[in-house]
Amino acid sequence: MKKLFERLYNGIVKENPIFTQVIGMCPTLAVTTSVGNAIGMGLATTVVLICSNAAISLVRKFIPSSIRIPSFIVIIASFVTMIELLLEAYIPALYSSLGIFLPLIVVNCLILARAEAYASKNNVISSIFDGLGMGLGFTLALTVLGAVRELLGTGKILNIAIMPASYQPAIIMILAPGAFFVLGILMALLNVYRSKKVAR
Repeated sequence: MKKLFERLYNGIVKENPIFTQVIGMCPTLAVTTSVGNAIGMGLATTVVLICSNAAISLVRKFIPSSIRIPSFIVIIASFVTMIELLLEAYIPALYSSLGIFLPLIVVNCLILARAEAYASKNNVISSIFDGLGMGLGFTLALTVLGAVRELLGTGKILNIAIMPASYQPAIIMILAPGAFFVLGILMALLNVYRSKKVAR
């Protein structure tokens, strides 16, 4: 049980995909213009991570090493297609908002990295918790980034006005340069915090 909780903690804090490993940057920078988009992409990626980790762990002994990566991609693509169809059917607004970045979950290096580094070498339960931890860490990071960008770029979060009426939105924050700027500042703050924690 301790190992399972360790997988959760590692994914959310210690090995956070965005703030620590700096992987999966394409959707991170592209879809975090709002909290809604960030949560939607994060949860979609989490579901794919959990399902693909479980499936790959189940069949890992039957996949020849020479076709390991293509096999992983086929498994991941199957789950991404399911998520894409479900979103299109039941949450069309989110489906339209995420656009091309939804099918691109297939080639998200975070998912392939977890398949290769963890799911292909461990049992199903551990792999599920690894996927859950990484997915929650990814979702949390996207949500924080999306909240800062949406707040500074529109003065609102989830269409609820937060800033006073006199606030002039910094439009650059919801544009591409704003994503790099906010991500850089958040990573710098986390690094300062970690270095002070180590120094103690």
